Amino acid sequence: MATSAYTPDVFELATKAENLDPLTHDELRSVLELPEDRTLEAVTAAHRVRRRYFGDRVKLNYLVNLKSGLCPEDCSYCSQRLGSQADILTYTWLKPDEVRSAARSGIAAGAKRVCLVASGRGPTDRDVGRVADTIAAVREEQPNVEVCACLGLLSDGQAERLREAGADAYNHNLNTSGERYSEICTTHTFTDRVGTVQQATQAGLSPCSGLIAGMGENDSELVDALLELRSLNPDSVPVNFLIPFDGTPLAGTWELTPNRCLRILAATRLAFPDAEVRIAGGRELHLRGLQPLALHVANAIFLGDYLTSEGQPGQADVDLIHDAGFVVEGAGQDTLPTHRSAEVRARRRGAGTDLPPNA
Repeated sequence: MATSAYTPDVFELATKAENLDPLTHDELRSVLELPEDRTLEAVTAAHRVRRRYFGDRVKLNYLVNLKSGLCPEDCSYCSQRLGSQADILTYTWLKPDEVRSAARSGIAAGAKRVCLVASGRGPTDRDVGRVADTIAAVREEQPNVEVCACLGLLSDGQAERLREAGADAYNHNLNTSGERYSEICTTHTFTDRVGTVQQATQAGLSPCSGLIAGMGENDSELVDALLELRSLNPDSVPVNFLIPFDGTPLAGTWELTPNRCLRILAATRLAFPDAEVRIAGGRELHLRGLQPLALHVANAIFLGDYLTSEGQPGQADVDLIHDAGFVVEGAGQDTLPTHRSAEVRARRRGAGTDLPPNA
């Protein structure tokens, strides 16, 4: 793989990012290509951007897996995929009371957002009704908690129904670049995923979309993914590091080092200076002892366990935040900078209204 001819001053790149001046492909790639002994330089530069827009706050997100395993899609990274032999929990839809109980635990530990996730290609209309009932159950007890749904590919009208039910956000990751998407999944397309993020945004849901690093991509392909994500203007960008479950096609794929993960997070922060950058699955496995440094770049993490894998104890996550000199973001605090929060507007024109569409 050819390396970039561009030799960066990462602090100049940080200044561009602070000014919301989009970095180029070469500039972002140069951050990934920094030698090991300049990794802390990248972290320091990205930290300056993080501090400007998010101060010393870390947002805690809590996952509840509503329906686990037995997915008909063949995403090669996923332990819930078609044909997976991974030793994971499998179960059908949790009842609203079960979800409310699980959410209660995460919120009590400091989570500001609950992420309701279900395996599958996408929800049926009946499934959307189930999730609506579940959101109502959570909100009955925790009216101020943020709720993010992650149910796969959406059909027409489903994003609007979720918004009406009380969902604040919708997650659907792009995972990798469009050019290499067919290498990791054949049962749906990159365009399908982009379309779902766009549907969620148009319905007034806060868009959450990120990637998975460590699946064999090169630096250029990783930057391609960042730029394709940037074109969707997500409010939240989860960065996952591959968990190579036995029983999946990517079992035994261990390409990442802690320093490589830090440079990926730094590049992501510089690409998304004023968006939530969340360290997601694989944090403990791949960052290991450098997790505290990663908080100097990212401003959010998941608390406790993930969908099918265990994380570290929730109290250890909270201790990690405090020990690194940060504070847990409170329920009454806005995550996004004021200028960015104003960009999220619910649709009030087009289909279902008396006003013409925005076309």
